[in-house]
Amino acid sequence: MRILKGNPVSRGIALAKVYVYKAFKADVHESYFEAGQEAARYKQFTDALAVAEEELNTIVTSLSADSPEKAKIFTAHIEILNDEEVAEEVKDMITSSRAMPDYAVDFVFSEFAMLLEKAKDPLIAARAADLRDVRNRVLRILKGEKEQNLSSLREKVVVVAHDLLPSDTATLDRAHVMGIVTEVGGATSHTAIIARSYKIPAVLGVPSATEIMKNGEPVVLDALKGLVMLEPERETIHEYEAKLVQFLEDEKQTAEYLDRIPLVASGERFYVGLNIGTTEPDEGFKYVDFVGLFRTEFLYMESEHMPTEDEQFAAYRKMLANAMGNPVTLRTLDIGGDKTLRYMTLPKEENPFLGNRALRLCLDMPELFKTQLRAALRASAFGEMQIMFPMVGTIDDIRAGNAAVEEVKAELRAEGIPFDEKINVGIMIEIPSIAMIADLAAKETDFASVGTNDLTQYLHAVDRMNPKITNYYQSSSPAMFRILGRIFKEYNKAGKPVSVCGELAGEPLAAIVLYGLGLRKFSMNASNIAHVKRTLSLFTQDETEEIAEKVMMLETQEDVNNYLKAEVAKREQKAKSATVAKK
Repeated sequence: MRILKGNPVSRGIALAKVYVYKAFKADVHESYFEAGQEAARYKQFTDALAVAEEELNTIVTSLSADSPEKAKIFTAHIEILNDEEVAEEVKDMITSSRAMPDYAVDFVFSEFAMLLEKAKDPLIAARAADLRDVRNRVLRILKGEKEQNLSSLREKVVVVAHDLLPSDTATLDRAHVMGIVTEVGGATSHTAIIARSYKIPAVLGVPSATEIMKNGEPVVLDALKGLVMLEPERETIHEYEAKLVQFLEDEKQTAEYLDRIPLVASGERFYVGLNIGTTEPDEGFKYVDFVGLFRTEFLYMESEHMPTEDEQFAAYRKMLANAMGNPVTLRTLDIGGDKTLRYMTLPKEENPFLGNRALRLCLDMPELFKTQLRAALRASAFGEMQIMFPMVGTIDDIRAGNAAVEEVKAELRAEGIPFDEKINVGIMIEIPSIAMIADLAAKETDFASVGTNDLTQYLHAVDRMNPKITNYYQSSSPAMFRILGRIFKEYNKAGKPVSVCGELAGEPLAAIVLYGLGLRKFSMNASNIAHVKRTLSLFTQDETEEIAEKVMMLETQEDVNNYLKAEVAKREQKAKSATVAKK
């Protein structure tokens, strides 16, 4: 048995087979064949088309029942595959110019894609990305490589990849993915967030995992300790089968806190919110007081084109209808960094996390921003919603975002379109520059929510996607808690609501400190709700304040975590003793 180690970012245990996922990259060169091979070479192309259509039909069938919108993407790919004009040009290159099939496919599909990109109609221009997807599928088949797809798996697997992009997880087959292992990524990467929201055990930052792990081999994934066990011995399998049973039992006990009113031990109330990235119904809506973060970028990522105003309006209205009356905080488009759109080409940047992303990008592309704001404001007439800008670094950013909202409001009034005139507009605090002037930001905003993922990254000057320096990404450092305490103090003093929607809000140990620092609104993934409620129920308000004061005087994150673990252990033992005494 061989053991690999990584960062456990989504709790759980999995026993399954390895599925190594490597996205296909076409390597095509201009090349030709000798005369006399025309018929055989053309047959290679038509055979590849037939295999491609068969693959696409299988995907459409598997997605049609549960994900009809995703199925439409692949139906469109079948239409492209059968486009007579494209096929005729490829045929001409092969039979007349004697171009090798892969070169002919690459050349023709790329030419058509470039033509579409120049179209003024964004719906037509967006089809370029689909053409390239179909081109890559046909090239892969011509190269003799098997399909790598996460949307339609036939058995339960642990997915192993260098990384999983948002486009990969958009069609993830949740019924068959038992675990995830990647070579890069930390606790706040896109893959980690998706894994936690889907309750899939995940260990990230495992060096050379795609080279070491082999398709079909048995694996035990311990996402509690960050261990990946290859070709486990029978004793190890039995041991982890038992651990899985115990883990599920512990989760069951914790789940009893799901529908309880969130209270600390002394009876004071706190409020739990939900982070979501879809418009679909969510079981978590039943157990929360609000939706603290609606990530609208996933609407863009799952689409085959730039979503129109009406498409966005319909999606936001649907989301409000499914939210079971919970107030919803809609975050405007947060693209850039590790999130891209397949139909939108962004300039290459040396430091994308410090580049033109989120609100900066929206202000740089006013029509894109205006379309989303119109859709959001129109939807606000159908439920309680507030709008939040991400990646805010200055007061100028806040004013520019607010001005865009006011401009759209004026347009809607002139057109007689209803919206919530009193809609709240706020910001995400995730850049230290705005955190340090939280008192000034509070005067310009209706509310704030702290994005601790990026705030940790920027405060500690560490790339949270780099597995080699994860030890520098310290979301529970004394420095983090000091700056968070400053934010809460200023917003509470101004009488403006403040919440945390970053991953730290869903960390039970950190939640103790956040409450002690004055936070009362915690927004998290559904998988963390019961854990946070259970942990905070162990402490009185006075105890959390004393703990928070002590934490800010400690020297290292390790000191903080050890101290908090000891405090929780004491309270759990006390609660257990009290239960035994009652019996």
